[in-house]
Amino acid sequence: MTDTLQQQEPVALPERSFGRIVRSVLGYALLVALMSFTPVFVFIPAALFACGIRNGKFGVSVTLAIATVAAWFLTAQTAHAPAVAPADALMEYAYVAGLVLAIGVPALIVLPLVERAESFGRVLVNAVLLGLSGLGATEAFMRAAYHFSPYRYHIDKMRETGPQVIAVYQKAGVPAEVISVVKRWIDFGTSLLPAIVLMYIIIVFVLSLVMFGRLKAWREWVTHRDASASDRGAYLFRNFSLPEWLLFAFVIGGITPLVSGALQKVTANILFVVVFLYLLQGLAIFRSLLVAVGAGFGGVMFGYFILGLLTITGIAPFLLSIAGLFDSFFDFRHFRRKDHSDEGHPH
Repeated sequence: MTDTLQQQEPVALPERSFGRIVRSVLGYALLVALMSFTPVFVFIPAALFACGIRNGKFGVSVTLAIATVAAWFLTAQTAHAPAVAPADALMEYAYVAGLVLAIGVPALIVLPLVERAESFGRVLVNAVLLGLSGLGATEAFMRAAYHFSPYRYHIDKMRETGPQVIAVYQKAGVPAEVISVVKRWIDFGTSLLPAIVLMYIIIVFVLSLVMFGRLKAWREWVTHRDASASDRGAYLFRNFSLPEWLLFAFVIGGITPLVSGALQKVTANILFVVVFLYLLQGLAIFRSLLVAVGAGFGGVMFGYFILGLLTITGIAPFLLSIAGLFDSFFDFRHFRRKDHSDEGHPH
């Protein structure tokens, strides 16, 4: 009798009613639509992940569709104000399309990976590649529907503001050598615009995955009232680890100085994005080391203060990127080689 009681399965939770699901979907749709026009748009994937966990893939698809219509409607009310230039109005439409195609749809596609608690790095890289496709789809849609190029719009804006910045520096008496460096960086920035936009997408998904992991752990703790019942390691930033095949992308980007023309621009953008990803991995390693040594709040703040000082000098980004790159060969979080006989990672 006792054995029978001990082997009983947990009581299944009652299914949610159709009315509750509809209210949840509409609530998330309104939330996502409003987030699109505020700085908290970086957490749109987290909201979609949470909606998908609660309401299923169909529910989150409906949520994204309703949020898209609502955001497009709100944009139509503000984009055609008398003070808004036609190009700026079209850019507002492109912004909404970019959010949907480069952030919303990729979040929807990687939702099964998140539900299976796949590794942080794998989810992020898949989302970024899908986001790149979404950027291309946004460009194609705006050109086909409105004969307008968001990419060209930003390039023209950068080239327009560049001389203004140079004029300010010249008026302030900045040395000619410094102004020459600024000019090169402005030209460099126009070539790296796709990589810069991809960096924003990377930041969006990193922040959203961390937020979703926190929300999931908190929800499970509230449900079970037991810290051991929650997956507290899900999408903690210190566990962020990139797939090892990303080294091939780094090698491709490394040929940038050896090529010219359009190919050089492509490889330079690849290199810029990959180095940024390795920088984030290095920062995750730094965070994991602080946790490993048991640093309290004061110790963590001191560590980041020193990191900030080294960032000003340019040393920290270089060291973090190198650490992130070589983490593909050495498990810095456990101080051993990746090909160690006790290594549990697949090769």
